[in-house]
Amino acid sequence: MKLKYLIIVFGIIFFIVLFVTALIPFLLGGPQFATNFQYITFPLLLFMFLLLIVTSIFFFYNYRLLSLLEREDWPALAYYLEQKVYGKNQYSNRNVRLLASSYLVVTDYVSVLKLENKALQANPAVIGKNLLLFGSARVLSGNHKEAALFFKSHLEKGKLSEKDEQWARWYYGFSQLLTGAFKSAGPEFSSLAVSSRDVLVTGLSSYFLNNSIAKHSDNTDECLAAAESGKIRVKSAVKNITGWNKDVEKMKSEIYIAIIKKYLDEARQWLFSIA
Repeated sequence: MKLKYLIIVFGIIFFIVLFVTALIPFLLGGPQFATNFQYITFPLLLFMFLLLIVTSIFFFYNYRLLSLLEREDWPALAYYLEQKVYGKNQYSNRNVRLLASSYLVVTDYVSVLKLENKALQANPAVIGKNLLLFGSARVLSGNHKEAALFFKSHLEKGKLSEKDEQWARWYYGFSQLLTGAFKSAGPEFSSLAVSSRDVLVTGLSSYFLNNSIAKHSDNTDECLAAAESGKIRVKSAVKNITGWNKDVEKMKSEIYIAIIKKYLDEARQWLFSIA
């Protein structure tokens, strides 16, 4: 549904609810009941009215942004956000995240790194909050060694959420794998395969251990054992392929997940032995 129609429908429904709530005392109990009941309904009506006003302001204030997101007009969205970020110096987490995502969608990796450098000066905290986007830009642009160093430096700072830490560790190992540093990638993936609480991280780590790293490792048996352990953990957590697909579906809107969709599909085939 178009955004403007959604706003209109929302407003109409809200006004109907307000109107019905206001009439209920008169319809059910008459004037005397309404007089006594107004002390209960008035605060509720006031709250709903204020909520409507706040919601309307939010929609109208963000209408341009929301409409561009709805149309998936990424170049226009990037231009709009550039005016806010660079023009008005609004380096909020939301603005930086959306602008970085827009650049990644149109494969403008140079602009992602430019944004990172400027944000580092204006609001350094947003870099850590969006490290998976900035790190992904390095991976996609082919700067795999730089990507590995980037993820390693942020992991060493130890200021990440559990989810970001798990994915940062996976991307660190993945970056090492892409450079051919199998001995560095192996321990990271082995640890994630047997200990990560994220099903996708566990499945991907196990898949790469079994299909890539074990062939180049001095400890092939250990790699295969970790891979098998991870495989069992995944199948215990999601039960079947439908459960795996649901987890992927939940995360597919994240850019750092979308760019490895191919490997998620391959891991699914290996985990659930699809011919």
